[in-house]
Amino acid sequence: MIEVSGLRKTYGDFAAVVDSDFAVDDGEVFGIVGPNGAGKTTTLKVVAGLVEPTDGDVTVAGFDAADPEMRRHLGFLPEESPLYEEMTALSYLRFFADLYDVPGEVADERIGAALDRLELDHRERRLGDVSKGMKRKVAIARSLVNDPDVLVYDEPASGLDPVTTNSVLAFTRELRETGKTVVFSAHNLYHVESVCDRVVVMNEGRIVARGSVDGIRERHGETTYRVFTDAEPAATPALDDLDAATEEVGDRYRTAVPSMDSVAAVREAVADVGGEVVDIRSREPSLEDVFLDIVGRPMPGRYTVGGGADGRSDGDDGSSDRGTDSDRDSDETSDDDANASEGGEETTPATATEATE
Repeated sequence: MIEVSGLRKTYGDFAAVVDSDFAVDDGEVFGIVGPNGAGKTTTLKVVAGLVEPTDGDVTVAGFDAADPEMRRHLGFLPEESPLYEEMTALSYLRFFADLYDVPGEVADERIGAALDRLELDHRERRLGDVSKGMKRKVAIARSLVNDPDVLVYDEPASGLDPVTTNSVLAFTRELRETGKTVVFSAHNLYHVESVCDRVVVMNEGRIVARGSVDGIRERHGETTYRVFTDAEPAATPALDDLDAATEEVGDRYRTAVPSMDSVAAVREAVADVGGEVVDIRSREPSLEDVFLDIVGRPMPGRYTVGGGADGRSDGDDGSSDRGTDSDRDSDETSDDDANASEGGEETTPATATEATE
């Protein structure tokens, strides 16, 4: 449904996006995550046809991203989405449906279904008088008035209360079930874990990891084991080698070790003082744990366009990784960048073309 190949975007000598490659399947929720300035928004805007790439190919639903016809197949939700505050929710959404030449009866049915599912009340209230959560729901409904095949959501639940956030995340999962393809970006990595099938992690303009959430955790994270004992383990050379720290937790002692083999060292150490192991629990790394580790690694510079011979760093195996269909779960160090000269998101109400974003 989406193919990005050799995507490059530069601003002067600043390499905003350099040779970025990824593909998104039909009916998939695809996550793009990274710290501020990592390249997420620039990438999303290129996919949405709002920013022209310096080089590379981007196709969406079979159309070049720059083709105006593509926008009839895409709905875009920017991080900041000002609305026409003098309008009501219904008049606003009908206005955008008209821009897409959606027949009135069809538009009313789509709008009603979206607002019902999003549990939006007060549909005849002026948008300037409703809450941020209600405005966000209207913006989401706007992205659906043309019944697009592809949706690009940038921070859809940003700043919302927990109830509204859960509603938005559940709605995103339901979009996948109806066959929609969703590109989803968020700083809250729990949100990403809860909705995304696959993820790319970006840092300083480059894709530094890709794959399923579980796959990324397996490659970049470490499972730890917490061993609970009824006595404090004796200090032994084996535990010293593991750099295992023991904490007192209630009437038990907890020692964290990196593997099940290490559990034997704890068992022997506590047996030396007449105690025993009473419980063992494993802890899988969260996406946030892995994310913090990945983005903390040194990166090549961003201000020499091309960075070396071609602006790309090497994969873990020393070879260039282009992120093709056959190796989507492999790591990659392709490049993509941030909001360089764009300064973030929209600051004016959506226009007709923005409705297709």
